[in-house]
Amino acid sequence: MRVAELLVKCLEHEGVEYIFGVPGEENIDFMDALLGSSIEFIVTRHETSAAFMAGTYGRLTGKPGVCLATLGPGATNLLTGVANANMDLSPLIAITGQAGLERQHKISHQYYDLVSIYDPVTKWNTQIKTGEIIPEVVRKAVQVATQSKPGATHIDLPEDIAAMEMEMEATPLEIIDHSLSEAGDQVVQQAVKMIEQAKHPLILAGNGITRGNASDSLKALIEKANIPVVHTFMGKGAISWKNTLSLLTAGLGGKDYITCGFNHSDLILAIGFDIAEYPPKNWNPEAATPILHIDTEEAETDANYPVTLNVLGDINTNLKKLTDQLSSIERNNDWVANVRKDALDEYEHFKEDESFPIKPQKIVSDLRSVLNDEDIVISDVGAHKMWMARMYHTAQPNTCLISNGLASMGVAVPGAIAAKMVHPHRHVVAVCGDGSFQMTGAELETAKRLNLPIIVLLWRDEGYGLIEWHQQKKFKRSSHIKFGNPDFIQLAKAYGFEAIQIQKGGELIPALEKAISLNKPVFIDCPVDYRENMKLTEKLDDIHC
Repeated sequence: MRVAELLVKCLEHEGVEYIFGVPGEENIDFMDALLGSSIEFIVTRHETSAAFMAGTYGRLTGKPGVCLATLGPGATNLLTGVANANMDLSPLIAITGQAGLERQHKISHQYYDLVSIYDPVTKWNTQIKTGEIIPEVVRKAVQVATQSKPGATHIDLPEDIAAMEMEMEATPLEIIDHSLSEAGDQVVQQAVKMIEQAKHPLILAGNGITRGNASDSLKALIEKANIPVVHTFMGKGAISWKNTLSLLTAGLGGKDYITCGFNHSDLILAIGFDIAEYPPKNWNPEAATPILHIDTEEAETDANYPVTLNVLGDINTNLKKLTDQLSSIERNNDWVANVRKDALDEYEHFKEDESFPIKPQKIVSDLRSVLNDEDIVISDVGAHKMWMARMYHTAQPNTCLISNGLASMGVAVPGAIAAKMVHPHRHVVAVCGDGSFQMTGAELETAKRLNLPIIVLLWRDEGYGLIEWHQQKKFKRSSHIKFGNPDFIQLAKAYGFEAIQIQKGGELIPALEKAISLNKPVFIDCPVDYRENMKLTEKLDDIHC
């Protein structure tokens, strides 16, 4: 048995379904070993896209998505997507081909020390220098990628090692499930006391609630203790937006309606909160509000995140323990209704807007009205991400996927491909700006080749709208953010997509309904009026709490 064959055998044993990637010279033994394997290799058009697909797969399944690249530029292309998954806490295993050991001591064609390069963006990574360690390496890569706070791991496979014949028999290691501890009774009692003594507690719900399958437990807690909930971008759907205790989503850098909620609070329960996506300085600027930190691990040290008590361990179990010991509490939550009204009125106000180009609020409203609660929207990074985060309201976890750790542009189309593979019976929409789409748009070919009926909804403004928004806020002028575009309709058709051009207000809902009914890959080109960006900034600046 070749070393590459043992690696594939161990990956099969771990339940790997797909490997996303681009083959190369230095991984040809691994590619050959995949022939006849139960693992399906998904050829992508760029290595970054492969890692985006693997990261999305990991986020939706809780199992590590696997991606592959060759050495040198293949591995450095893969790096961005690996870093994105790691900062978003999505389980992922990256495999890179590498130069043979005999030339790693000198400057050599396409050779860089990938273990050193990948070290800052992974939880663990190693190079295989002998075949006998592969069962341990694969088991550890999976274990580290999925334990506690998930993330990325990396395996570097030199080409001479991959081709080597094993001198002794080696078999995969036994799979041992993770077990998280739970908070002790004394800690739970302290937490209960803090919650019961607080007059205006507020829950900040992060993506850890979804990772821990704790949405039902969160709902039981808030209903017994009568505590309102605000979601981070990545925590959307922890409770339904229709729940009267939902304060929807927070995460903009400046003020928003929920700012009043944070200012009003005397205790913040940060549950499954990942500090990288929403800096505490934005919502606790004076560090005056104490934090009850409920998560699998202690929080990153931050001057604006004054943790009074850690409740650590399995989030679902600990929320149940808290709920069991809490008394039913009546609170005056009139302010919650006021915040909800302000946010939802903004959503409702644009439902009948017929202007063109179409306002962001109207695009979000139309999209929400067409999709079912269980359908999945993946937002790319750009100005549209801010509108989707604020106004695309969700009833279930993992139905609006927003990357808000590294927040790399180009994630939506590859992510939609992976989401459709995981959930083939749900509608999946990639929401892209014309800037972010062009970074990974070649993956339209991948979607078509795999016959995946995803919908790509393009918000077109001929520029980097989010950067212009920031420039206008700071300098009241923009600098070098405009670019040209191809004919997106012809481009999409060339890739085999059905293509729809939005030419006036009122056409988007029929276009989305048609896209769903066709059950095939569809591209919708929708011009957007981003003059609304600065109007929103001015409106939010007038909020007084």
